[in-house]
Amino acid sequence: MISSVSVALALASVSSVLAAPAPLVARSAAPSPAFVIYTDKFVSADVLPPATQLAGFNVAALSFLTLAGPADQALAYANLAADAKAAKKSEYSSAGINLIVSAFGSTDTPTTSGADPVGTANTMAQFVTANGLDGIDVDYEDLAAMNKGDGAAEAWVTTFTQTLRQTLPQGQFILSHAPLAPWLSPNQQFAAGAYLTINKNVGSMIDFYNVQFYNQGLYHDCDGLLNTSGGVFPGSSVFEIAANGVDLNKIVIGKPGSAADATDGFIDPATLGTCVAQATAKGWSAGVMAFEFPEADTTWITAAKGTAFQ
Repeated sequence: MISSVSVALALASVSSVLAAPAPLVARSAAPSPAFVIYTDKFVSADVLPPATQLAGFNVAALSFLTLAGPADQALAYANLAADAKAAKKSEYSSAGINLIVSAFGSTDTPTTSGADPVGTANTMAQFVTANGLDGIDVDYEDLAAMNKGDGAAEAWVTTFTQTLRQTLPQGQFILSHAPLAPWLSPNQQFAAGAYLTINKNVGSMIDFYNVQFYNQGLYHDCDGLLNTSGGVFPGSSVFEIAANGVDLNKIVIGKPGSAADATDGFIDPATLGTCVAQATAKGWSAGVMAFEFPEADTTWITAAKGTAFQ
């Protein structure tokens, strides 16, 4: 995930590991609403926590699959023995939790570094199928490319998304994206349209957006989160993004699990639950994302759902 529009968080990267190829089979249709938890921090030798600790979530994202290969929890999962991996996947499936991998993160710059979107997508799709995962999340954070405004970032993400869908068909594999909230609003800083352009190009292929409503000095209360973002990125609250042409029920509200998980934007989960209730009263029902476990867990998501999703 990102720290700000102009500053990225550091994240360790390690060498590539791919499991032996597995048959391409149907994994999972995208859940709606989506309740998504990212897991990047070391947990234990079991890699993932017991599914009971994530009750209330229906998607867990192993973070991150980078240009250099899987890192952190994505690497740890890929390195599990086949029987341990199958057992963990079965445990999560039985609990109603889809297991996906999150691509890139804050230290990867796919467009700026000249990565081939087709080759990268094919390699990452192979990782999904080889490890028996339910899909992939695209956490593209090439800030320099997006800020450049020449359309290269938008074209890269468009081609990457189209290529992923060739191997990971919609209705069989989850494909989400995790854009910064400001990228979903008209702003001269993003002259080529940022994710509004990407949404026009391939939004129909994307199951939902894990929108990062944090790290921008905004979205600190329900009104700023839902109705009027204001600040240096006006038009980037939930209902403003919908007015910008994005499907309201693809706008998953992403928040840090604790104040330590982001520079700013944390809302206590009980208070967030009141915001969620206000949003559902106005017709929204996309879901909630948390970055990350263990600060966010079943207690966190239960409070964040509040009375809206019972």
